[in-house]
Amino acid sequence: MEQRKMKGTEEMVSLLGLGCMRFPHETPGSDDIDVEKAEKMIDYAIKHGVNYFDTAYPYHGHQSEPFLGQAMKKYPRESFYLASKLPMWYLKKEADVARYFEEQLERCQVEYFDFYLCHAMNEERFQMLQEYHIFEKLAEYKKQGKIRHIGFSFHDSPEVLEKICSAYPWEFAQIQLNYVDWDFQDAKAQYEILERHGLPAIIMEPVRGGALADLGEGPNQVLKRADQKASIASWAIRYAASLPNVLTVLSGMSTDEQLADNIQTMTDFQPLSADEREVLENALEIYRRNVLIPCTGCRYCIDCPVGIDIPSIFRLYNHFSMNRHTLNKPENEFLADYQKIEESCRADQCIGCQNCVSHCPQSIQVPEELAKIAAFVSGLEKNE
Repeated sequence: MEQRKMKGTEEMVSLLGLGCMRFPHETPGSDDIDVEKAEKMIDYAIKHGVNYFDTAYPYHGHQSEPFLGQAMKKYPRESFYLASKLPMWYLKKEADVARYFEEQLERCQVEYFDFYLCHAMNEERFQMLQEYHIFEKLAEYKKQGKIRHIGFSFHDSPEVLEKICSAYPWEFAQIQLNYVDWDFQDAKAQYEILERHGLPAIIMEPVRGGALADLGEGPNQVLKRADQKASIASWAIRYAASLPNVLTVLSGMSTDEQLADNIQTMTDFQPLSADEREVLENALEIYRRNVLIPCTGCRYCIDCPVGIDIPSIFRLYNHFSMNRHTLNKPENEFLADYQKIEESCRADQCIGCQNCVSHCPQSIQVPEELAKIAAFVSGLEKNE
């Protein structure tokens, strides 16, 4: 397993980090964790050199931290790096910082976090960070040995990122970066800001919630012609890992196959060559022709008051969009899959409350997209 050194330390971090947001589920469609399968994945990852584990307070319906704490108890604490995050949107007063932090230590059954982040920072949460003196409190925890490195994860514009980076002596930052978002969501500018500030980059969503594991028939063929053996997802993982200021690339893996593939990619790691970058750009050009909803399946929107299964609906629609020119009767396939979703959880049930919009890291105008899909479905059903 390829490793990279954390700046200013002798700590060697695995280039592949295990994101603990997409463990296999015991009940399909739920947030629960199949403990047996997930523990086996962790054991396999550690056996093959993964030593960075990234969790957060809300992941898996608040179950990720307690599960990970229990699963890691059999391993020496100094043998792995544990990252978790302060749930910024839950903070209602200054005292909540200490309350959540201490609770997280208990949930993870540890005495310290190696990497601790202010979660999903944006302009609004930057104001909260200052108002509640959050960095100062985390710096105090660092003095006490309860945090090794202080950082933040980020979802906003490069201008806001510059402001946050300049405000405090952060040690690292976590950004969404992949070959689609390099231009689409200004990941290039964000990466360059971190480089300029000397902050190692932790990469999230390198495969964009799984979307870049299957680009559709046309783009897939371009990549397969270049390397028949390489998985489509491996191109995305290598793209992110090829950047020199990247400390680790997080992947939220749900299956043994995904885990094994990513480990293989990061073992004896080879950065993308100039020729491979050209191949990837050719595939991406075909991919861009399809109009996609930039959903990563993070499920931050699942507290919809009506119960709409927003990530599943967007995933189905994106799959249809990517493959509509290559599948036989793609509308029929889309409609058949869509109708498997419970009626109460479908797009036409949206009440436009905007709750999901404020939670979405991608700033998707969810009600608008749901309305488009509902109208599209209605048209298909009339033609059945």
